[in-house]
Amino acid sequence: MTSTVHDVLAERRHQLILRSLRSGGPAAVTDLSEQLGVSPATIRRDLVKLEEDGLLTRVHGGAVAEEGDQPFAEVAEVRVAEKDAIAERAAAMIEDGQSVLLDIGTTAYRLARQLHGRRITVITSNLVVYEELVDDEDIELVLLGGMVRREYRSLVGFLTEDNLRQLHADWLFLGTSGVRPGGQVMDTTVVEVPVKRAMIAAADKVVLLADRAKFPGTGMAKVCGPEDLDVVVTNGPTDAGTRSALEEAGVRVVQT
Repeated sequence: MTSTVHDVLAERRHQLILRSLRSGGPAAVTDLSEQLGVSPATIRRDLVKLEEDGLLTRVHGGAVAEEGDQPFAEVAEVRVAEKDAIAERAAAMIEDGQSVLLDIGTTAYRLARQLHGRRITVITSNLVVYEELVDDEDIELVLLGGMVRREYRSLVGFLTEDNLRQLHADWLFLGTSGVRPGGQVMDTTVVEVPVKRAMIAAADKVVLLADRAKFPGTGMAKVCGPEDLDVVVTNGPTDAGTRSALEEAGVRVVQT
């Protein structure tokens, strides 16, 4: 009986830890300990277990959530105000008459909401972006073909990549799961990486949209290096190493 109660309590803690990380970004062991009213040692054991299950990544003194496996609907509710601030700055870069590639993900969706009434062309594999803009007659909307990932509201695969090879865009607004200290853009969802790379190849200018939780964020698959970026729009301080790597590659960092 005691063991069963212990397991239930541990499972509840695990849920609360993941909720905290997904809503607030990286968290320290000491902060989680205070929030949940347990010892730091207990939190460390919980983090080890959750990392073994692939649900988070431990970093020095704490952890960050693995967002790659979260359905779009869950991620869409996280850090909305921050994403909107990033989206507003990004939208201001676009001029009427230009063509814009919008990546998958929730920040690209927030950007799409800023584009209503603009006389531009939007190209996307993001089904939520398509749904947001489909009734806006001012926008020329191009939906890429491909295999539908229903929970993630995106299109992927060789058809998507082939479509992109036939297209050109003035801008790409790229999402990410994390940015490494060397400036490498990472993703947790391997199947999305070839599409992101094809988008980079199809665009004149690449703008990375990355809120504070993406430094360092997560991701096991490299999408591109800092040399492939032109601008990073973020609402959080990038660490000195990351900023240096971006600046050395000629990337402009815009902070909201």
